Amino acid sequence: MADNRMIAANQTSATTADIKRINPLVPMKAKVTKIIEETPDVKTFYISKEENGQMVVPFHTEPGQLAMLSLPGVGEAMFSATDAPDHLQLSIKKVGMLTNELHEIVPGQTVGIRGPYGNGFPMERIKGKNVLFIGGGIGLAPVRTAVRYCVDHRDDYGKLHLIYGSRSPADLVFQYDLFETWPALGDFKVSVTVDRGDDSWKGNVGFVPAYLEELKPDPDNSVCIICGPPIMIKFTLGILDKLGFTAENVITTLEMRMKCGIGKCGRCNIGSCFVCLDGPVFSLAEMKKMPNEY
Repeated sequence: MADNRMIAANQTSATTADIKRINPLVPMKAKVTKIIEETPDVKTFYISKEENGQMVVPFHTEPGQLAMLSLPGVGEAMFSATDAPDHLQLSIKKVGMLTNELHEIVPGQTVGIRGPYGNGFPMERIKGKNVLFIGGGIGLAPVRTAVRYCVDHRDDYGKLHLIYGSRSPADLVFQYDLFETWPALGDFKVSVTVDRGDDSWKGNVGFVPAYLEELKPDPDNSVCIICGPPIMIKFTLGILDKLGFTAENVITTLEMRMKCGIGKCGRCNIGSCFVCLDGPVFSLAEMKKMPNEY
């Protein structure tokens, strides 16, 4: 108990290892250093920790891993995270009490952060393969961590193709990547669709599964990484099977019902698996062995 009080009183000097050793549920103090408004209801938060007078990344994450973000007196929740030398990035959609409060904060706000949690995308295993990324809505956030890794290690992977959809043009997240950064690479195909267009939209209109079937990406030596609304994933998996993608080469992330992050509360278990420990990343082959609870 004394160790807990010591860390709570002086978290700025406690290391990540100290906090996890004493009590893995105690968040470390961090600051929001920058906020980007992606859409009317999605913001990207840059989170840094002060250490020896400098702002540094609170901890490093692998593509697909998670971080728990908290606001004192409000609550905490798990989000996909990606890191840079001096910050974590968390893209958060406004969907409830905590996320509504997070959307009201400004740079300089103190928050709690802990992690990293879960496994990540099997980036080593899929080296040498073509990679098809499929994202829907805010589901592009975890997919984007794998996209960035492939771009940063471009020689390790084959052809890259992203298929992404949202409800409307106004709901497209990371537009600077979708329409500027990634297409400019030249060897990265980006296909974007929306459920409903508007007068200014010149791209495809239609749902992701139908667009996938129309595009017919080649399954040969290919892996698919997918994340989005459950209904989108459900119908997309059927199309991937129809196109010839094997269950071992379809990888998704189940960011569902996670509460503690350390496998203690039991809220995210599916059969004998805990999403926060054994996931959130699973292959379709692994998911087929689980009870039909997702």
